[in-house]
Amino acid sequence: MALSPDLIAILVCPQCKGKLAMEPAESGFICPACRLRYPIREGIPVMLADEAEKI
Repeated sequence: MALSPDLIAILVCPQCKGKLAMEPAESGFICPACRLRYPIREGIPVMLADEAEKI
């Protein structure tokens, strides 16, 4: 299931409120400023700082 372009446009990093970049194959979002990756699980973006992975 693809994410809505409207949803993608409003998502920001929970830490710094900066813009996010989507990873290829819609597997997660990257915050370049914080160097964090927010995963997408079962079609739902997990926008919790505790769930983010450092990159």
